[in-house]
Amino acid sequence: MSDKIYFNTSNRFNFKKQLINATTRLHHTLAPKHAKNTARKLLLTPVRAKPKNESPQNLQVASVQSKYGALTTYTLGQGPVWVLNHGWSGSASQFFPLMEQIAKSGFTAMAYDQPAHGQSDGAYGHIPAFVHGLETILDNVDELAGVVSHSMGAAATLECRHAKMQNVPLLLVAPVLNYLENLFGSVARSGYSIKLFTAVVEEIEAEYSYPLNSIDPQAHLKRRESQTIIVHDEKDRFASHSISEQASQSSNNVELVTTQGKGHGRIMSCQETYDAFTRLIHSN
Repeated sequence: MSDKIYFNTSNRFNFKKQLINATTRLHHTLAPKHAKNTARKLLLTPVRAKPKNESPQNLQVASVQSKYGALTTYTLGQGPVWVLNHGWSGSASQFFPLMEQIAKSGFTAMAYDQPAHGQSDGAYGHIPAFVHGLETILDNVDELAGVVSHSMGAAATLECRHAKMQNVPLLLVAPVLNYLENLFGSVARSGYSIKLFTAVVEEIEAEYSYPLNSIDPQAHLKRRESQTIIVHDEKDRFASHSISEQASQSSNNVELVTTQGKGHGRIMSCQETYDAFTRLIHSN
């Protein structure tokens, strides 16, 4: 259900939106605890998408343990490791074509399903879970060569403070760099009560000691000294291309590759993304 909220880009007036707003506000007023539990299930439960691509030959499937349960990993190739981190309601299978390119280049490609996504354990998805998922994977990697991230996964990658992340190159595909604005804007467009959603967010903040105002992927990107390439479609409806453009203009370490007609998902396996990866490994 939540993908219909977070991937809703319409600002048009409609009766259903107004009904949702009135109903959720009333629910929050009359039964606040029940309303928050219902909202958590609705807004923090990603869709477990079916695999987007066929599994490459010699793909190794395993798991690592996290505080959210087992995270399913998918490994291909040999050599230093590139970790691949998907976005909201996505899965590691979206990266299978790129993983083949990485393996052919002499590296190990290691993708994984975030908590509550794909074949991994977990009930809810949110930034603290995404960051912890990445940290857990990095704890199990001996030689990290770089990280590839898509959409919300890119925001989590930039939020991650793991020591292994500090000096490695990043490939960010259709990143959500204005994470908070994007998140609250999506919920507002759905008609859902912002006051109720904020109450759920405050519970997550307290539960995981993760203050909302600390989330600023764009600022974290600007402070990074290692090379980053962003591949972003100009007409992306779900993540702002203009924010990526601003990021590239404000940092000498960030390069933007703009695509046409690749959208938010297909861009993960387009030639421009493959070429960006090749440039990163040659320059590093």
